[in-house]
Amino acid sequence: MSGQAHSEAAGPDGGRTSGDIGRRVAARRRQLGLSREELALRAASAPGYIEYLEEKPAAPGMGFLLRLADALETTVTALTGGDAELTGGVGRAGYHPRLVELETDECWTLLGTHGVGRVAVTAPDGPAILPVNYVVADREVAFRTSSGALPGRAAGGETAFEVDHIDEAFSQGWSVLVVGTARTVTDEAGVSRLDGLAYSEPWAGGERDLWIALSAERVTGRRILVRGAPGTM
Repeated sequence: MSGQAHSEAAGPDGGRTSGDIGRRVAARRRQLGLSREELALRAASAPGYIEYLEEKPAAPGMGFLLRLADALETTVTALTGGDAELTGGVGRAGYHPRLVELETDECWTLLGTHGVGRVAVTAPDGPAILPVNYVVADREVAFRTSSGALPGRAAGGETAFEVDHIDEAFSQGWSVLVVGTARTVTDEAGVSRLDGLAYSEPWAGGERDLWIALSAERVTGRRILVRGAPGTM
């Protein structure tokens, strides 16, 4: 640590923002439907310390973290954020989750917040789902690819496009599905407009100057809500 003393702000994971452990503890406690008093009893601690841990920067010792993780039916790695880079979906289900259908306007709003989605195409050896960079324009989804590349096979027929977001810490998330007819954008003005709207160059690199636009015929979405998680009651 370059000779610097280990401080509360650093936390046991060596550098995450102060209060991250407390945030994760509070979220997991709510998912399990536990009060601070009940968690303190499980972890052989004082309710006052659980309150302090959830609300203030703290660096609890490993012995206490082990008891706390056991009480919360999780791992020390999860509490300290060591699994932050793991693939989403491996966490436990939240406490009293609700699956709700999204209105069309909300679906389009969510589509506009992301830049990477997945398009369904028919490949020579069967169906395929491919990640692509995309933009939303005039209630159409458009993505850029190259002539002859697999995503370009979506043009000229009906296809599906999906975007989602997973919040592993709170076991919640949403997904939006767009179904419609895809076409190649050939007019110069349309191509120029989409180029200007693009968040970035295609992540895959190379010459990818072919825009495919999907005219939506059906837009649906679902969201999983977890009691006690941010944004829910």
